[in-house]
Amino acid sequence: MTVRRATVAVAAAAVLALLPNAAQAAASYPDPQPISGQQIIHDPTVVKLKDGRYVAYSTGGVIGARLSKDRVNWTDEGNAFAEPRSWWLDYNDTGDPWAPDISYLDGTYWLYYAVSSWGTNHSAIGVATSKSGLPGTWTDHGKAFSSQASDTWNAIDPAVIRANGKLWMSFGSYWSGIRMVELNPRTGKAVPDAKVHHLATRPDAPYAVEGPAIVRHGRYFYLFASYDACCQGVNSTYKIRVGRSTSVAGPYVDKDGKPLLEGGGTLLLAGHGRFVGTGGESVFRDKGKDVLAYHYYDAEDNGTPKLGLNELSWDKTGWPGL
Repeated sequence: MTVRRATVAVAAAAVLALLPNAAQAAASYPDPQPISGQQIIHDPTVVKLKDGRYVAYSTGGVIGARLSKDRVNWTDEGNAFAEPRSWWLDYNDTGDPWAPDISYLDGTYWLYYAVSSWGTNHSAIGVATSKSGLPGTWTDHGKAFSSQASDTWNAIDPAVIRANGKLWMSFGSYWSGIRMVELNPRTGKAVPDAKVHHLATRPDAPYAVEGPAIVRHGRYFYLFASYDACCQGVNSTYKIRVGRSTSVAGPYVDKDGKPLLEGGGTLLLAGHGRFVGTGGESVFRDKGKDVLAYHYYDAEDNGTPKLGLNELSWDKTGWPGL
């Protein structure tokens, strides 16, 4: 049996060597960890709560909420808010918030989210707080930052990180890509006349890079972002790329040294098999490891968006892998 297995392995390796590079890369992507229960989600943000449970918030509803005791079985727990905030209606007719981000700072959970309409950068990022992080306990504090049609950025897809004693929020989408502003750590809102830093873009319109998440590992800050097309079910081409910098505000470069402001970005995860359009990512810490949360469109379930979770590994040069 040992000889037969070895023969099969050698044959498989020979076949793989003949595949195109893209196919070889696809073969190397891991599937998400198996989960059960309520799997449907879009743009997930996940954190392990003080009570030991995991909560995931997402686009859909009034910020959809999921809970899990073990990071495997997830239950639908309604929404972060009981009803839309009135000010959201200035940005879309339905009061539909997008792409939340949850973090825990100084004894308080902070929830950031975007309100906008498809195809416009008349957008805003809101902020809410909670002592428990559970759905139904959030107090909304209004706008943290906004953008207008005259701006060259889009205030959606927020992600918050503390660095060098300051609080920062990355954000952005198709209006020139990923940006960043400094936040007031007391209010959670952008500081007055905040400088808008530019972190990543593409060389050609529509500059399809969005959904940032920044984490620190060792001496570097790592910018994860979603590239290409979202929200088209099995036709989605979302993929996750990454770059790094010694400064939270950049400049970020990929593994080959190409700046993310010049279209760079090392490919971390792309669609493969039934797992189409991997993106909308965030990163959270659990049991001493970094975990990548994202959505994919299930090609075996009519393109339904579902939760993907994979633990990140870090190579000897400090680059993340799966």
